[in-house]
Amino acid sequence: MASPAVRDQDNHNDAENSSIGYCGKVMNKVVEFPRKLKKFGQDDPRRIVHSLKVGLAVLLVSLLYYFQPFYNGLGDTAMWAILTVVVVFEFSVGATLGRGLNRILATFLAGALGFGVHHLANLSGDIAHPILIGIFVFLLAASVTFIRFFPRMKARYDYGLLIFILTFCLISVSGYRDEEILEMAHKRASTILIGAFIAVFVCVFICPVWAGEDLHNSVAKNIEKLGSFLEGFGDEYFKVVGSGESNMAHLQGYFSVLNSKQSEETQANFARWEPRHGRFRYRHPWRYYLKIGNLTRQCAYRIDTLSGYLNSEVQTLLNIQNNQVQELCMKMSSESGKALKELAWALKTMTEPCSAASSHITKSRAAANNLKSMLRTNAAAVAGVGGDQVRLLDIVPAVTVASLLSEIVAYAEPIEKSIQKLASLQHVQFKSAERKKPTALTSCKTSSSNVGPHHVITMDRLASLQVQESNKEIGSKFQRIRSAV
Repeated sequence: MASPAVRDQDNHNDAENSSIGYCGKVMNKVVEFPRKLKKFGQDDPRRIVHSLKVGLAVLLVSLLYYFQPFYNGLGDTAMWAILTVVVVFEFSVGATLGRGLNRILATFLAGALGFGVHHLANLSGDIAHPILIGIFVFLLAASVTFIRFFPRMKARYDYGLLIFILTFCLISVSGYRDEEILEMAHKRASTILIGAFIAVFVCVFICPVWAGEDLHNSVAKNIEKLGSFLEGFGDEYFKVVGSGESNMAHLQGYFSVLNSKQSEETQANFARWEPRHGRFRYRHPWRYYLKIGNLTRQCAYRIDTLSGYLNSEVQTLLNIQNNQVQELCMKMSSESGKALKELAWALKTMTEPCSAASSHITKSRAAANNLKSMLRTNAAAVAGVGGDQVRLLDIVPAVTVASLLSEIVAYAEPIEKSIQKLASLQHVQFKSAERKKPTALTSCKTSSSNVGPHHVITMDRLASLQVQESNKEIGSKFQRIRSAV
């Protein structure tokens, strides 16, 4: 049994070790913090630019408070301009314009209504004045809060409705003690207008970030990620089954597509506030991108289920036509992947989908039909053996993979039609796909006098002429045989 002195020494050592361990963890976090900041900035350099833009906007609007001429005209209400820049300035142009316009309109409407309520309350007398103001504050706050629950209002005007309640309460309630309510409302509206203008000006004219362009590139990139997975799935899956070495690193890009709904809806709402920019006209159909994104996610959910079979330990043993099944599965996967990549490129470059994507979809659909008929034949053959349940269980993974690939093939065609529909809508500038001109053979003019002008012979005409010549040769040979007989 240890003595008390020994136990005290052990407790002291444990305390020192715990303190050293805690200090070490703190030092590691301090050292890792700059590295995380650097990586965070390298992932998207626009974040650094946005931070500098916010600092510049706050600096510009703070001059209203520092310079004496501005301060004499606005007074302490100049702080409202700084507050407006801080709450209005967002990462994208659409978000900044939306919040700025919401704040300006809500401020002016609530200010005018608050001044009207204050004037009406003054006419009612000193006793009824606070009662009337309280009734209006209650009714407006309750009704506007209820309106905020409507999905359409919440998506675009939620911030404006919130500012409307705040401004109306400030104007109407503070006017009960302050007699110069009109001057106060004028100064606050002016400073808010100045702050919103500075925020929008800096956001639009200095390295702008367009929410519409981000949405466009995001949807195209998501389709490309699915195509990359499908192109590599066939080789990876059958390599795993064949006890080959698996490399899943390049097949994990589709994970981000599964949770892209909220970001796409947010970007679509912000994009509707943006003016014409780049390749996107005013009133560009941003809501249609949500339909394409929804189809892409539906396809990604099937791909996520399909990805589970890459790590599955169940072997796909098909004793009947195994090589043909493998070939058809790989063809379905690769052709669907190529089709999705073609569609992603067409959407990203705003080019009408070419015939290559349709060709890949047709090939993948044909492979899916052949695989379905082949699996039906195999299942019937297995069932006719006499209740051999082991063989039925063996083909279950292959049938499941084939079924998932067939569903993915079925989703590729609606994605193509949606992109074609987007290209045909108004206010959309999609370039026409380049088509190869039909080749033609031109007969040169000879020096003979009985030769006419040049004649253009197309490939179809040339083929028909060749068929006619071959028919003539066959007919002449047949006549010679008959005469010889």
